Amino acid sequence: MLKADGGIVSRIPLLVVAIAMVDADGRVLLAQRPAGKQHAGLWEFPGGKVDSSETPEAALIREVAEELGVSISAACIAPATFASVTLAERSLVLLLYVCRKWQGVPRAIEAAALRWVRPVDMYAFSMPPADRSMIGLIEALL
Repeated sequence: MLKADGGIVSRIPLLVVAIAMVDADGRVLLAQRPAGKQHAGLWEFPGGKVDSSETPEAALIREVAEELGVSISAACIAPATFASVTLAERSLVLLLYVCRKWQGVPRAIEAAALRWVRPVDMYAFSMPPADRSMIGLIEALL
């Protein structure tokens, strides 16, 4: 598949999962991407890539444990929306889930920082395009 600039985009999209963890006050957890990574310094919904041997839900449970040090159950996550964007040489599909119950206290294990933010306030944060496109839905859901 060709991009507008003549470059080639992989036909197999990169599947990524993310979570909107909602606390008792209706705030959502955002993670800041660390230095040295693509989109460093931008804020995003925590998550990561789905391995070829995983379901999206299994990947989300694994990523949340690795990145935040908390445990979530498949029964406590619900699919909310998705976004599709083209990044460099690859197409990316981001699946967003919502979660209101987890075990543990989120820590910035792989992120530069974490922030609990009201959905209406997310517009003020610099975010990757796929994450930014989801703010309106999260605001409507909460």
